[in-house]
Amino acid sequence: MLPELLAETVRSAPRIARRVGARLLDLVLPPRALDAHADTVLSVGLTADAWTRIHFLEAPVCDGCGAPFDYELGHGVRCPACLAKPHAFDRARAACLYDDASRDLILKLKHADRTDLAPLFARWMSRAAADLLADADAVVPVPMHRLRMLSRRYNQAAEVARPLAAAAGVAYWPDALTRPRRTASQAGKSATGRRRNLSGAITAASGWRGRLSGAKVVIVDDVLTTGATAEACARALKAAGAARVDLAVIARVKERRQQAI
Repeated sequence: MLPELLAETVRSAPRIARRVGARLLDLVLPPRALDAHADTVLSVGLTADAWTRIHFLEAPVCDGCGAPFDYELGHGVRCPACLAKPHAFDRARAACLYDDASRDLILKLKHADRTDLAPLFARWMSRAAADLLADADAVVPVPMHRLRMLSRRYNQAAEVARPLAAAAGVAYWPDALTRPRRTASQAGKSATGRRRNLSGAITAASGWRGRLSGAKVVIVDDVLTTGATAEACARALKAAGAARVDLAVIARVKERRQQAI
């Protein structure tokens, strides 16, 4: 028994060393709040004021689009909008509502090089989308056109999807989808305009049909507005053979209406 105990201690040593190092670093350089760098916090995250203003979404929610319900209606229940016009993706979950409290943080990730916010958002999403991730085969970020990637330098959906996949213990497939045609910004467009703007713009990458065949995939994006982008991704994945395509986002609008993001 002693040799096994010693072996386990040796295996655990690097992990213990990292934890001790992190604690010592926190003593020298206390964690700063992600929303207000002048404030220190107990662990990397938001200030207490910002945290209390975020409208996190928990059950009960619509199984189809993730919209919050006022009261429990049963497992797998869908809202009237989803029943009337089902999405191309199978299920969706959002960590919070897209409102005044969350908008600034998400826009900082999207447009202000604040990739340090991505792990925080991934933690929020891992809780909200736990049921989707439980039996998923892979996490796939919404793709970005190469020219937009050059100007922005990173894909915000990929920055969140990577730690989300790692936390869930599922594969991360950043190259499964591609965006061969550059599209205009979705901001300011109606639901119909967004769908037209994305027509034929997103496809499964060449050579991925075999890996996608029969796969259960979770698409990751920042905000669910009309669902046009997620639907384009879902259709492309299913055309390549995916058995199920779900959606996980940081935030969703409360109503299905146009909002500039």
